[in-house]
Parts: sequence; structure tokens; C-alpha cells
Amino acid sequence: MKKKIAILATNGFEEVELTSPKEAMENEGFEVDIVSPEKGSIKAWNKTDWSREYEVDKTLDNARAEDYNALVLPGGVINPDHLRTNEDALKFVRSFFEQKKPVAAICHAPWILISAGVVKGRTMTSYNSMKEDVMNAGANWVDREVVVDEGFVTSRNPDDLPAFNSKLIEEIKEGKHEEQHA
Repeated sequence: MKKKIAILATNGFEEVELTSPKEAMENEGFEVDIVSPEKGSIKAWNKTDWSREYEVDKTLDNARAEDYNALVLPGGVINPDHLRTNEDALKFVRSFFEQKKPVAAICHAPWILISAGVVKGRTMTSYNSMKEDVMNAGANWVDREVVVDEGFVTSRNPDDLPAFNSKLIEEIKEGKHEEQHA
């Protein structure tokens, strides 16, 4: 059965944190949808400025975690800052944890996970400036390029993408993790 993955993003996502995992997953034969609260397309951020637009495959109001094998959350600063205040996005994220499916987040994307209430007791990493946010939310923060905690994959920044992509794919292939929890 072909694996189907959701990448949840909105305007201001860090471009390479969406394109690199997407390409890696598609190279594995996975079907990847960009899911967004926005219709049409969303605009990427590339380090210091706006970049190109990417087509949205499915709007958040039409997406269901049941239809996907895993969830990927790219970072950037603008993207997770908008998504963490979107109750539909938070419900979508929580559903993957409730269904024990792999979830991967990089850079500032853990802001979404903190707002969704799914990091307490988990071991994870994030962009360095978020260390205290993650710890204050009850998670065990570690400074490593990639951290895996029962199907929950996190990385710090774009330099970590090779390790992030590799572990992400490994966890997707393993499927549901009975110890995955919110």
C-alpha cells in the first residue's frame, strides 16, 4: 500500500524545510500533500526574504488525519506562528498523535506542537532559541541533529535536513507506534 503523507504549512514556511523532506519522501514513492488553511498556493520564506509559491493540495478543512500515514511540520518563524493559533490546525496535529502515527517537526515547528499540547514528557529538539519554550511545555529538550521518540521526529534547523529526512522516512516505513502519545 502506498504511503500518503501530509505536510501542514501556511505562508512563511522555511522553503527548504518543506521542499527537502517532500522530495525525499517522493523519492521513496510516498504520495505527499501540502495541506494548508489557505486555498490555492502558499508563499515560501527563504532565509531572509520571500520566495516562490507552492500549490496547496488540500485545504485544512478538507483534510483528515485518517487519510494520511504521517505528518510533517516545516518551520520558519512566520508559518508556525500562524498555525499555532489556528484551532483546526491544532486538532489536525493532535489527531496524528491520537492515531499513533509518525509526526516530524523541524526548526520553529514545535511551537505548533506546544500549542497542540502534545510535547509533555517527550524527548525532542528544536531551533535553539525555542529550548526554553519546549522545556516549559514539559518536554526534555536535547541538542542533537535529529531526535526520535516513538515515532516523533524533531530536528533543529536546515543543516539537519539529511538526518531529519532519513529518520522521517524510517519512521514512516515502520508505521504506527503504539508508544506514540500526546
